[in-house]
Parts: sequence; structure tokens; C-alpha cells
Amino acid sequence: MIRLPDHPVTLEPLTSDHADAVLAFEVENREYFAQWIWDRGHEYFANFAAKHAALLAEQSAGICRFHVLVDESGAVAGRVNLVDLENGSAELGYRIAEKWAGQGLATAAVRAIIGLAATEYALTTLRAGASDRNPASQTVLTRTGFRQIGTSSTDLGPGKRYELILEGV
Repeated sequence: MIRLPDHPVTLEPLTSDHADAVLAFEVENREYFAQWIWDRGHEYFANFAAKHAALLAEQSAGICRFHVLVDESGAVAGRVNLVDLENGSAELGYRIAEKWAGQGLATAAVRAIIGLAATEYALTTLRAGASDRNPASQTVLTRTGFRQIGTSSTDLGPGKRYELILEGV
């Protein structure tokens, strides 16, 4: 558990105890997230317990590292994940609740996960992507040291691909 500076939240590894709070977070912010990234779809919510268990199994297998940002009330304020851990690299993904947007929480969370990636998970490279519809997310990536390495295209339109080399971080 890591207390984030200047924010009343902690970064914690995802556990089965977080299931209800994660579901509440996803439901409460579904429309907000759909503005920036693809919607998880009805099946995700209908089968949430199985989806959550599958994430925990991937984490146990060392394929991914999932984290939640938990506020003082126990509510989830965000998620920060490292997926597809392989050959010293991983893909970074994050989402912050609408009520926490614009307060620097995403930047603080990404900085914290960069530290964990380098020290606890022995990763050397992180990759990330952000839609051009989400310039705030692109700003978080550049603010935390990622450099743009290309472009991407999804059903949400064009975006940018980023990379961060963790040596010396």
C-alpha cells in the first residue's frame, strides 16, 4: 500500500476484497469513461464476479499487476494496471473517477506505478496509449516521462503510443 502525496488515497494491489468497490466505481463512472475509451459493455457488468476473479488469476500467474486507488472511505477513486508483463515490459492503463479528475491524481498514480514497475516488478520498459479524444491522459503520460513513439487508431479514432524506459527511474 502506497499513500499518494497530496491526495487522501492509497495505491493498493487489487484483491478479492476490492470487488464491490471496483464494481461501484465502474458503474458510477461508466458514461464518463465512455467519452474517452471504449465502453466495457453490458457483459462486463453482468458477469463482473467472474471477470474480477479472472483478473486476480492473471495477477497470481504474474501476467498482470492490477492496482486500485482507494480513498479514506474505502471507495475506489481509480485503477492503475500493468498488463501483459513479458520480457521486462508491460502496458500501462489507468482510469480515474470523474469526481477526482483534474486534481493531479492520475499523475501521482502513474508516478507511483512507475516506481513499483522499476523496483518491485523489475520492469525495464512501460508502454501506453491514449486517444486524441483524451488530451488530459496524453498530458499525464508526457508529464511522467513517457515519450511519444507513434500513433494508433481504434474505434474511438486516432491516438498516440508512448514508451518509458525505466532504467535510472
